[in-house]
Amino acid sequence: MKILAINGSPRTLRSTTRQLAQYVLDGAAEAGAETEMIDLCDLKITPCTACEGCLFNGICVFDDDMPALVERMKEADGIVFASPVYIDNVSGQMKIFFDRLADAIHYQVLAGKYGCSVVSTHTSGGDEVVAYQNHVLNYLAVVSVGGISVATGGDSFAVEAKEADARALGGRKLVDAITNGFSNAKQEAEIADNREFFKDIVVENRDMRTEEYERWARLGWIK
Repeated sequence: MKILAINGSPRTLRSTTRQLAQYVLDGAAEAGAETEMIDLCDLKITPCTACEGCLFNGICVFDDDMPALVERMKEADGIVFASPVYIDNVSGQMKIFFDRLADAIHYQVLAGKYGCSVVSTHTSGGDEVVAYQNHVLNYLAVVSVGGISVATGGDSFAVEAKEADARALGGRKLVDAITNGFSNAKQEAEIADNREFFKDIVVENRDMRTEEYERWARLGWIK
């Protein structure tokens, strides 16, 4: 079992967001999972230009680190999205990454996985950004087991005070969901609605992307 955390903070190793996400991974590791942290700032990810080139073959026109990152997400059983709050939203690095996930979203390549959301902020917006990141997970057909946010108020020890809760999110919740399953009717209904919408894209491009179309047919998503 592998849990992959993706940290969108530009502070990387100095990041309170990363520290909080690491506690989640530590909890997952204690529960028996293999874990990995990826800092988006260490990668080259070009902003999406909405050229729609990926529609034809699933390959982006930009030669950067995004395809390899998506493959690592496919190999993982659990996904952790981690971002600081910047002007009541995710960081710019995280948003660029999310925008480049359009093809993975359309073709639902991460269906069947579980995830969670981690956020740090100075004062406000934490719960809203947790909800947004979980919403992106649902777009990817990933079921979220929850999230955690910390408002530090400038207190360097605020994240440490939430260590037990973060470890429980990674171990008791995320690893347990992967091992034993987890159901959430609201999320599953949203995922089903999204899939019904994306189905038109898959059907429209079936002659160019035969393997993806056949995968959807095997899974019963296209009848």
